[in-house]
Amino acid sequence: MKRKLLCEYGPFFYKISLFKEARKKDIKDFIAGKKFARKRNKENFEYIWKGDTKLLLRKLLGVDMQLQKNKVKNLLIASEKIDGIIINPGEEFSFWNLVGNATKKKGYLEGLVISNGKMKKGIGGGLCQMANMIHWLVLHTPLTVTELHHHSDALFPDVKRRVPFGTGTSISYKALDYRFKNNTEYPVQIRVWLDDTFLYGEIRSIKPLDEKYKIVEEDSHYAKDENGVFYRNSKVYRIIYDKKTKKQLKKELILNNHSKVMYDYSLIPKEEIREKI
Repeated sequence: MKRKLLCEYGPFFYKISLFKEARKKDIKDFIAGKKFARKRNKENFEYIWKGDTKLLLRKLLGVDMQLQKNKVKNLLIASEKIDGIIINPGEEFSFWNLVGNATKKKGYLEGLVISNGKMKKGIGGGLCQMANMIHWLVLHTPLTVTELHHHSDALFPDVKRRVPFGTGTSISYKALDYRFKNNTEYPVQIRVWLDDTFLYGEIRSIKPLDEKYKIVEEDSHYAKDENGVFYRNSKVYRIIYDKKTKKQLKKELILNNHSKVMYDYSLIPKEEIREKI
């Protein structure tokens, strides 16, 4: 019989487990001499390196819409901790070190969370949309991602997808963080805000970028394995161009997707199915 983990004995022990993991990560960061961004300034830096918008409310199959509405409240609270943060050269951005633990006491509501490949309700659910937004912005800059946890499964059909599959990130206080480091010579600033419809984000700096970044998905398809299980497959590349000459400088593979499809197979587009993986 498999021995239970401490976190599996109930809510109280789950909280103890979270606290223990958070302290372990803090100690590890201290030993490594991590220098995290702390200062904020809401006066815009002059140059926008990358900006984008994300739709706040999406109809997801089998998901209570109230959880989506609660997510907006959660994002609003988190945005107040992140908006205006300055990441100086050599400093690192840490999602959880800025936002802190998303608790009911802080005003967070139940939203959609994903745990062990399954969807469920949880306080602070939906904050991954903020991390996803920031990661998408970072991918279009020379900033260096230092911690990223990809969703391992394809949980929803591709309905009105605007970005390549798999370019999101999983977060869970504090074990699964989203982090990036500013290895450039210039400070950068993150601006994030919401209205009734969209989440907005920008990465700004005091100097314009000389390069342009493009994220593309290639060889996208679905295929069954020998057990009849479908997987969503694709390759995601980052292409860097010189802004002045338009010349391609680099094309790098940043993600090789092979994700188990967790939704009804009848929703898979037939034209995207291949015989074998």
